[in-house]
Amino acid sequence: MNRFRGFTLVEIIVAIAILIIIMIAVSSFQYNVINYNRSGAVALTNAQEIQALLKIMTKEMRSMEQGSDGAYPLIATATSSITFFADVDNNSNKERVRYYIATTTLYRGVIKPVGSPATYPSNMETKKILITGIRNSPTSPIFEYFDAMYSGTSSPMSYPLNLTSIRLVKTTLTIDTDPAKSPVLRTFTTQVGLRNLKDNL
Repeated sequence: MNRFRGFTLVEIIVAIAILIIIMIAVSSFQYNVINYNRSGAVALTNAQEIQALLKIMTKEMRSMEQGSDGAYPLIATATSSITFFADVDNNSNKERVRYYIATTTLYRGVIKPVGSPATYPSNMETKKILITGIRNSPTSPIFEYFDAMYSGTSSPMSYPLNLTSIRLVKTTLTIDTDPAKSPVLRTFTTQVGLRNLKDNL
């Protein structure tokens, strides 16, 4: 007569251990997949926001014009900052706009003209943080400037710059798009011709 043979305690323990290992492996895999997708989504969102911001910067630079005080459209230039006049709120007054880097953060400062004749008091500048995590190297300036002879491959103008000769501005931002992870640097570049400063107007 056949006798039924049950599982021994050792066999049960081994089976449970194997089941636990499988569950841990599956859970770990699911976690890694979800985390990877989330990180990718964050990086993509940040990249889209940066590209949208660069479009705004480009639009404002392109439309720079004489200040409400009669000053030249382009006020000051450097490798990490640019200051100019533009009507950024569409009210016919020309605001003083400044984009500049402080440590690893890009700021936008705006001063509205006051009084008649118009003035731009520096203590009335409204500042806003635009981008954090900027990682441009010392050999990769944020802003580069070109004159009317720029062919697409020529070198930027050398310092000291002649403001009245500048006709194109190139902006390059190297950014850590997801600071929560190991640095994954992405570089965004745009260039804009200064429409109101063209020689052939």
